[in-house]
Amino acid sequence: MRSADERPRAQGGDGPGARPLASAGAGGFVERHGLWDERQHVAAGQVRRVIDELGLDKVRFSFADQHGVLRGKTLTREAVPGALRSGVTAPSSLLLKDTSGRTVFPVFSGGGGLADGRFAGAGDIVLVPDMTTFRVLPWAERTGWILCDLYHPDGTPAAFCSRGLLRGRLAALADAGYDLTVGVELEFHVYRPAADGAASVSVGRPGAPGPAPEVEPLTGGSQLLHEEGLDRLDDLVDLLYRGLTGLDLPLRSLELEFGPSQLELTLDARDAAQAADDALLARAAVRQICRRNGYHATFMSRPATAETASSGWHLHQSLRSRATGEAAFDPAPDPAPDPAPDPAPDPALGSVSGSVSDSGPGEPLSPVGRHYLAGLLEHAPAATVFTTPTVNGYKRYLPMSLAPDRVVWGIDNKGAMVRVVGARGEGGARLENRSGEPAANPYLYIASQVVSGMDGMARRLDPGPPTTDPYDAGARGLPGSLDQALNALDADPVFAKALGQDVVSWFTTIKRAEFARYLAHVSDWEQREYFDLV
Repeated sequence: MRSADERPRAQGGDGPGARPLASAGAGGFVERHGLWDERQHVAAGQVRRVIDELGLDKVRFSFADQHGVLRGKTLTREAVPGALRSGVTAPSSLLLKDTSGRTVFPVFSGGGGLADGRFAGAGDIVLVPDMTTFRVLPWAERTGWILCDLYHPDGTPAAFCSRGLLRGRLAALADAGYDLTVGVELEFHVYRPAADGAASVSVGRPGAPGPAPEVEPLTGGSQLLHEEGLDRLDDLVDLLYRGLTGLDLPLRSLELEFGPSQLELTLDARDAAQAADDALLARAAVRQICRRNGYHATFMSRPATAETASSGWHLHQSLRSRATGEAAFDPAPDPAPDPAPDPAPDPALGSVSGSVSDSGPGEPLSPVGRHYLAGLLEHAPAATVFTTPTVNGYKRYLPMSLAPDRVVWGIDNKGAMVRVVGARGEGGARLENRSGEPAANPYLYIASQVVSGMDGMARRLDPGPPTTDPYDAGARGLPGSLDQALNALDADPVFAKALGQDVVSWFTTIKRAEFARYLAHVSDWEQREYFDLV
């Protein structure tokens, strides 16, 4: 977080009559339950100064729901001190809804047996701000933003806070002696509203969202990394650049992707917990910036206008030893070859023949890296519920598409589910899981990788040889639907053991409710195919 004197004063400055923000004080929910460490208290003091110096009027207190969507409340500057003392309350049923906003569990009849009845009656959860995440939003006038963790009213961590679930898995990994570094590549589509001026507000109800906006593409497709194609979108690119970097996000690139209206953003590799926060905020920023400037951005994997290219989320991951700080996936250096004896002259050739060494190329990964990789492969079908949590995402798993459809790994092979890259280059060896969709909850996506990789390490699993044919029909396939992935998760006990059976049951129940609604819906395809024919 930038200090107060580094914040851009263009966000509003001290407005006429602005009053200093009161101290957070003591004795509230946060202090009573010891929810802040010294770093949080120091950050809170800095935030109060920034709010005063910039004259901020509003602060958004937000959290990531189970779908990786930001929810929360906007508080006035006068209400902020109380929120810093005691958090912000919200209905606990927000954690029990599917993507349509329908509450899946019977909260008014015992709470569905969830978490010892803590969700009965749609009672409150408490949003406790993580003060180290504070930002000033570049696109919203005099507005700050804070990411929150979720707690029950008794001060215990909320059972289904996905941010907390990831931190729990990272703590287990740290106990095993490793830290996880994650790099994010997010593909997405940006459109303009249709020329017919379709209404921007679509009215629906829980369980039955209204119609999607009518949009038109910005580019025609088949333009991968075309410089002039990106130049045509320079106004949009500049908006996104200024917004993302204004949030202190570690933006590396904005790229033109293959499909119509398809772009990609990449973020520098960071500590896994921070990378998950980055991905969450980057997605929200892109959508909000685009909407404010007359565009529609979506992280849906395969929208109807995608035509030739779905969007994916390529997750780069590597471990670092906590004891030595060294990259844990790096293979040992190849030993220097023994000096070859001078061969006897070959009379037929009249010269020296033979080579210095007959050794082939070394392993691309250390034993730890191989075990972690094997865990990703072993648990890939079950983990797909977390890497690809929407019905739509499974339409991306197509052969010969630069997206995986098989559970295989390869060395610098973009058709494989897991690609080993950088094995002997700058930054060390890392694994790129290419199976995820950009709509995935960042915390659950990354947590699923930690659970899988740690099991591979604990059992010393072997991934086998790398593939040279990533779309081999004989290789084990990724699930073909969300339903198949849910069945795989039910059959794989590793996630219930690591995350808790309550967590797995909660998430699968929500996702099965979504899939049931999908099956019951009469699609446009069915209507076109059968309505007039039969």
